[in-house]
Amino acid sequence: MSLAARVPTAAGRGALRLYAGAPAGVRAHVHVRWWSAPFVPVADALPRAGRILEIGCGHGLFSAYAALAAPGREVVGVDIDPDKIRAAKAAARRWDPADGVGRLSFAVAPSGAVPPGPWDAVVVVDMLYLLPEAGQRRLLEEAVAALAPGGRLVVKEMGTEPRWKLRWNTWQETLSVKVLRITAGSSFDFVDPAETARWLEELGMTTATRRLDRGRLHPHHLLVGTLPG
Repeated sequence: MSLAARVPTAAGRGALRLYAGAPAGVRAHVHVRWWSAPFVPVADALPRAGRILEIGCGHGLFSAYAALAAPGREVVGVDIDPDKIRAAKAAARRWDPADGVGRLSFAVAPSGAVPPGPWDAVVVVDMLYLLPEAGQRRLLEEAVAALAPGGRLVVKEMGTEPRWKLRWNTWQETLSVKVLRITAGSSFDFVDPAETARWLEELGMTTATRRLDRGRLHPHHLLVGTLPG
């Protein structure tokens, strides 16, 4: 992917502006997130309208972008980190009323539980790996149970191929999680996307997978599961 393709879209610029008054560390983090993660195709996999939940939203950048990219979306972001939710709520307070009041909100989920639905879509972006494999499966089962009929589960995680990208990503996450403590967690577990897709299919979903790592150092992978309508 060319650098031009990573330049923030109009909605991306709008989302980043919400953090203009945030502390320097938060501003740096959300800008790095935009440039390093393929937010555009992930948001494109979501319905253009309806109630959307992001689990593990962090500082809220993806939720803000998804809400700005489609005016019909009502996006709720949750995370277990109260400091990140505090930054996300501050960003939401800078929301321009002309862009749609009430379409973006955030809350702390201290137990890690999935808020009750029904949700038209649930999205998870680069968070599952912080849970052990059994915990990942359990969280996805809870997310599917909270979906409305015809609902969609969108999962953006790191794939396990090619191996050199996996090794690079593992080194970076070791630095982030265990050394710098930027991300909450004590370990990480990267599950083969084909295995994750199998879990969703056992729950009655149809699935589609897509690699998003072309021209990127990280093995980004997109998985979309859809319930019968």
